[in-house]
Amino acid sequence: MGKITLITGGARSGKSTFAESLLNKTHPVLYIATAVPVDEEMKIRIRHHRKDRNPSWDTLEAFSSLPQRLAERERYYGGILLDCVTVLLTNLLFIRSDLNLDCYEEEFWMKAEMEILEDLKKTLDFFRGSSAECVLVTNELGQGLVPETAFARAFRDLQGRVNQYLARESDDVYLLVSGIPLCIKETDDE
Repeated sequence: MGKITLITGGARSGKSTFAESLLNKTHPVLYIATAVPVDEEMKIRIRHHRKDRNPSWDTLEAFSSLPQRLAERERYYGGILLDCVTVLLTNLLFIRSDLNLDCYEEEFWMKAEMEILEDLKKTLDFFRGSSAECVLVTNELGQGLVPETAFARAFRDLQGRVNQYLARESDDVYLLVSGIPLCIKETDDE
């Protein structure tokens, strides 16, 4: 049964570096990169991540249909790193045809949350069914200022509920603060 570890924290808190360190001695590793190069800054960010990533690791650049994409791969992985859930959520929202950035529609958010949580449940089920050590990186958005727009507030709330779900379902959870990992949930492996 696969082990799931969730890494959460603020922007530039050291989440990805810590997540990668957890899998440094695991072979082979699949890195699931969820970013989409939508602008020049994101293209540069992706290039840096690719350059810094362990060259022996395989990479899957995807944010949707992860269980199907993982099942299609014919290779066994000792470790799987998904970086990051927040970008995955953003991408899943922006591909929806019913997205309206100009006004808050409660029905949209309720439906989107239900579908996203179902998709994440399938992904976690896949991870649990594997023998891989799985590490997920997410952002802790709820500790900052209240966002200015209704869309941003709704996204922050969605991210918070998704993080709660992932933390409940994970074996171990770490909060990164200024590069220091704090274990906030640990499941005894025995």
